[in-house]
Amino acid sequence: MTTTPTALAIAAKGLRKAYGEKAVLDGIDLAVPQGTVFALLGPNGAGKTTAVKILSTLVTADAGDLRVGTHDLAADPQAVRAEIGVTGQFSAVDGLITGEENMLLMADLHHLPRGEGRRTAAELLERFDLAEVAGKPVSTYSGGMRRRLDIAMTLVGDPRVIFLDEPTTGLDPRSRHTMWGIIRELVSGGVTVFLTTQYLEEADELADRIAVLHGGRIVAEGSADELKRLVPGGHVRLRFTDPVAYRSAAVALGGATLPGPRLHPSGATSDDEALSLRIPSDGSQRELRAVLDRLDAAGIEADELTVHTPDLDDVFFALTGGTDQPKETVR
Repeated sequence: MTTTPTALAIAAKGLRKAYGEKAVLDGIDLAVPQGTVFALLGPNGAGKTTAVKILSTLVTADAGDLRVGTHDLAADPQAVRAEIGVTGQFSAVDGLITGEENMLLMADLHHLPRGEGRRTAAELLERFDLAEVAGKPVSTYSGGMRRRLDIAMTLVGDPRVIFLDEPTTGLDPRSRHTMWGIIRELVSGGVTVFLTTQYLEEADELADRIAVLHGGRIVAEGSADELKRLVPGGHVRLRFTDPVAYRSAAVALGGATLPGPRLHPSGATSDDEALSLRIPSDGSQRELRAVLDRLDAAGIEADELTVHTPDLDDVFFALTGGTDQPKETVR
């Protein structure tokens, strides 16, 4: 049985861009399947925004074979523009006019007939929960409302690929979660989203695949889980209230105990003062079951069990040296 390859919404091979002697993008390759979220992570100044500008035809690449959908960027940029939408980290809406007027202006730019433009504007304002403020100047909108209007304007032309360059920068946690819901809804409708973000949790929550950009190159790519497995440090931590049970567990899981915190031959570490054991683990169900089976066989029960797996913070530090770490979501 043969399988049909997944169609790509975005494909880049050997993408290069330099400013003077500085190579911002040094021959990167990207492949983004249709109907998915692809997140590009990297330190400040890594070239994330440059990649978006090139792929959305706003800046010309120095080299590379670049396609959006079935269109070649170099040969037919106008066809690419007809299929994409772009929202930057800073809202592009006009604050001096109303939300509805912003939408109708975008409809005019897309050459929609007047009736169709008004209908599209009304539907999108309703969809993004902006109908009640549609007649108010955008200068009175909150940051989250302006960002929702920005994306609604992007959708007037019914793009199949949307570039979101740090779309939740400056938003409060509630507005950020609202934006995540909007992005998920777009993808469920078949839209492809190319996302750059400084929020590690955002990439973890939304992206089907993540690429880490550093030094002008893609240093790692995969799903969030695949990237996390690149970094050591996962473990199971067991805590006990009974010193006898603790010592028995240390023997069962790590070998003979010695005074003080230490590393056992198995890789487990024990802490007599805290009555805790830390066993290396990738967090999988199989490894967790193996730990519990060994405790059961010895007739021991832990009072507390916690599992830690590396997160995208760990991945980012490991791959980029920790310079200019992306922001964490404020909880």
